[in-house]
Amino acid sequence: MKAAVFSAFGNPADVLSVQDRPVPTPKRGEVLVRMLASPINPSDLMYIAGQYSLKPTTFPCVPGFEGVGVVEASGGGLLGMLRKGKRVALLNDVNGNWCEKTVTRARQVIPIPDGIPDDQAAGFFVNPLTAIAMTADVLKVPAGAWLLQSAAGSALGQMVIRLGQLSGFRTINLVRRAEQIDELKKLGADVVLLESDGPIAEQVQKATDGVGVRHAIDPVGGATGLAIVDSLSVGGTCLIYGSLSGEAMQMEPRRLISGSKTVKGFWLSDWVKRQRLLKMLIMTGHVKKLLASGMFRTTVAKTYKLDEVKQAVAHAASNARGGKVLLTFA
Repeated sequence: MKAAVFSAFGNPADVLSVQDRPVPTPKRGEVLVRMLASPINPSDLMYIAGQYSLKPTTFPCVPGFEGVGVVEASGGGLLGMLRKGKRVALLNDVNGNWCEKTVTRARQVIPIPDGIPDDQAAGFFVNPLTAIAMTADVLKVPAGAWLLQSAAGSALGQMVIRLGQLSGFRTINLVRRAEQIDELKKLGADVVLLESDGPIAEQVQKATDGVGVRHAIDPVGGATGLAIVDSLSVGGTCLIYGSLSGEAMQMEPRRLISGSKTVKGFWLSDWVKRQRLLKMLIMTGHVKKLLASGMFRTTVAKTYKLDEVKQAVAHAASNARGGKVLLTFA
């Protein structure tokens, strides 16, 4: 089979190549999946560059944390047998998905209804499940409350806005480009703030009539992340789920002590491993309904074949990519 691999950390467009590799054999509790499509997420690019929390155990390594495919074989176990022959979304932090066939744990594949196309099913986990887990499970944002988020124009940010409409919480959305303001308001955002319009904490105070926010999420880090933390009201919590800026968040202790604020990390892979199977079935069932109804939808900028992986990762790393970049497999 063909697979995209890298043998050293570096710029993805420089270190990736397509090679022939043996088809992997699933062990008990695992399944073999014939891949159909896989998105290129920021976490994938960071993983290849050696900047992600998870590091490869051996080289050469196949990247790609999520995707959609068809289960061709089971290594044993009831769950794997039940998944055989089904089209599934899969989360894979062991073997990588940028290949024609891969192996992952049976509990990390979810059958996908026919009404959800491959390009939407490919991004089933990282954005939709992260948005739901952070707002409903970790922060438990109540109806009527404010939620502040940075990078609000991203695919995940737009899903959080839709969740606010469904669940009744209000969103304050921080963006860097003025053209995103009208786009997010049409989507249902309650408030959209431009980062360059002044101190974020002051803008948040004005938008909430001095009440502030008790719930916030940030995938950027650096100065933006610090500004989000400063915007929290007494007893507020900020979830950090990314580091897009590549900058450290250096804060004095008084920033947290004053107001008894909390800053927590969120990593989907770690969260999934801690959940019971029944809870995961309920949560993923919710994602399926939102995808099937069109409430959750990812804009696909362009689709590339596996042999075009260098062009694909270069496109995904650009600031004006226009949506999600997908890899497809023969």
